[in-house]
Amino acid sequence: MALPDFTLSAGPVAVTARTLAGLGKPLLYHYDPEFKATFERTQQKVAQIFKTRNDIVLMQGEAIVGLEGALRSLITPGMHVLNLVQGVFGKGTGYWISGFGAVLHEIEVGYDDAVTPAQVEAYLDEHPEIEMVCLVASETPSGTVTDVAAIGPMCRDRGILTYVDTVSGVLGMEWETDAWGLDLCVAGAQKCLGGPPGVALISVSQKAWDAMYANPLAPRDSYLSLIDWKEKWLGEGRFPYTPSVSDMNGLEAALDQALEEGIDEVVARHEAAAAVTRTGARAMGLELWAVREEIASACVTSIRLPDSIDNALVRDHARERYGVMLSHGQGAGNLIRLSHMGPTAGGMYSIVGLAALGRTLADLGMQVDVGAGLEAALAALAEQRR
Repeated sequence: MALPDFTLSAGPVAVTARTLAGLGKPLLYHYDPEFKATFERTQQKVAQIFKTRNDIVLMQGEAIVGLEGALRSLITPGMHVLNLVQGVFGKGTGYWISGFGAVLHEIEVGYDDAVTPAQVEAYLDEHPEIEMVCLVASETPSGTVTDVAAIGPMCRDRGILTYVDTVSGVLGMEWETDAWGLDLCVAGAQKCLGGPPGVALISVSQKAWDAMYANPLAPRDSYLSLIDWKEKWLGEGRFPYTPSVSDMNGLEAALDQALEEGIDEVVARHEAAAAVTRTGARAMGLELWAVREEIASACVTSIRLPDSIDNALVRDHARERYGVMLSHGQGAGNLIRLSHMGPTAGGMYSIVGLAALGRTLADLGMQVDVGAGLEAALAALAEQRR
């Protein structure tokens, strides 16, 4: 099967030539002084995009390894945990919470909606036993975001731990780890950063470390162990196991590009690409998945599909017929996602995605005005570039 002409999926995203060059650097022994220096520099650069002075752990593996390892490290049997659910990843976090022995509390809304700070505040007032709040900042499968800026400080002021899945959040939305009092955050390199999918980027506060060390069930001598990274690498300068040299080189290249552009500028670029895409989608006659504009993510635009058209069929048709790789909803609902992340956030990428989606839907019998959508999107893009 031929490669797609454009990868506009929800991650891993297309990367720049500079990032590919980083991935293609010579493989060094992981205790070579040059590689150790690379690893240390990369940690510092990750701290910059998180906007934190907390410890940074770079676990080797896709972000899920950091999410699971962090939650196992924090949860003790009988602990009361409030989980916010507005999508498939939030729901999955709840399965972990119960499976690890905690008492699960949940606020759940439709996967086209978002849990509000008012709902969280009311629940915490009614349930003083809550010790930790878990949330997904950016639910990539449904393209919705949570108001972390309000919920984080609310938890901090109550002395409640926060565990935040921000795999597609950092660089795709405003982010202030320290200002919002967030304890444990996990991001993925393969989303808005435009890096390789093999590293979990984790910010850990002192409060979170204290909770891990007080937990006799926290993984130790394990691939999932954050404590191993704290003691061995951060403490002694030796790795718990062999890190991926190639992934670290690619990650640093992606970080350098983001920092050179500017963190706020990267976020603004994602927001601008989302605005162009949504303008075009509406003009085409399509319905956005998110029920309110303010909860729509800047990393993907999710489009609601009629029951008569299966989302996986749309994805496969767009790739086969038009050479454009889109994403379906991964169980969030009957939707299709146009991604605008990393290098594809900006310029003509949104136009390409809209054209492929519009023609695909027309091919499958849906009434859409492809021309009107593209005209509107191009006008919005031109206006942004004035």
